[in-house]
Amino acid sequence: MHRILLIQTAFIGDVVLATALIEKLGSSFPETKIDFLLRKGNEGLLKNNPYINEVIIWDKKNNKTRGLLQIISKIRATRYDKVINIQRFFSTGLLTAFSGAKETRGFNKNPLSFLFSKSLPHITNLNHPLHETERNQSLISDFTDNITSKPKLYPSAADETSAEMYRNTPYVTMTPSSVWFTKKFPAEKWIELINNFNPKYSIYLLGGKDNVKENEAILAGVKNNKAQSLAGRMNFLQSVALMKTAVMNYVNDSAPLHFCSAVNAPVTAIFCSTVPAFGFYPLSDISFIVETEEKLPCRPCGLHGRKVCPEGHFKCAFTIPNHKIHETTNYHAA
Repeated sequence: MHRILLIQTAFIGDVVLATALIEKLGSSFPETKIDFLLRKGNEGLLKNNPYINEVIIWDKKNNKTRGLLQIISKIRATRYDKVINIQRFFSTGLLTAFSGAKETRGFNKNPLSFLFSKSLPHITNLNHPLHETERNQSLISDFTDNITSKPKLYPSAADETSAEMYRNTPYVTMTPSSVWFTKKFPAEKWIELINNFNPKYSIYLLGGKDNVKENEAILAGVKNNKAQSLAGRMNFLQSVALMKTAVMNYVNDSAPLHFCSAVNAPVTAIFCSTVPAFGFYPLSDISFIVETEEKLPCRPCGLHGRKVCPEGHFKCAFTIPNHKIHETTNYHAA
């Protein structure tokens, strides 16, 4: 093989988890050029990755269709040996089917999978859960092996320097945001957590520029003067560098959870409407999962979360006991 293209144009966390395939392919075929197609805005995740030859960026917000046609043309001109589509959307099915590659692979849930050289099941079984990295690995296991690699991100020395100024005292990070409302631990629960937190730790609230107001609203209800927001002040890999050396990182079922997995950072993952059995649980050596102890018939209400609680009560979040989260704090405070 000379060139492989990986396609994952979904959310931030999906790209992070897809880096496990980059690790596997890069270590298995060091002479092969690996390209990666993703959506604009996520390219910073793959910066410094030693196995990546080229990152192809698709701007989905501006002239989406024209951009799609241009990318198809670019892919066809490259003449890849393999195109591996990790995503299950129609548009990436088009990119794969019309890539002109010698071999195309993807999941059979993609509506155009019948045009691929090889398609495999994307199994979600709550009784016998697989991690998403294991499902992705199935796309290449026949020509690599059955050992699943972990995702990996590569903060640079400059990223580490950006994080260094916040490492003067022991600290934890908290990331309250998520694309989906029903994946978010409620603001009042974050406030309660912060106000009752061990005073020996500084607390850094993370997030992007879109999360500045959200974090400020939480801090407005906080009495703990050791908490501050860094939302919008750090890029992906700078945040990852900071999380890597935190005493603990508190996250929702969202991309920052996978940031922790990608640098083996300690993590407490809070699951509200979704469940770990979907396959997006943490992979860090030190990891905890906190979820409601009540048997709610409405949970889970969807694989990706929802914009509002369908039942109107959001019990999956409000019945999560904060003392369970504090127990993970005490694990390190001892």
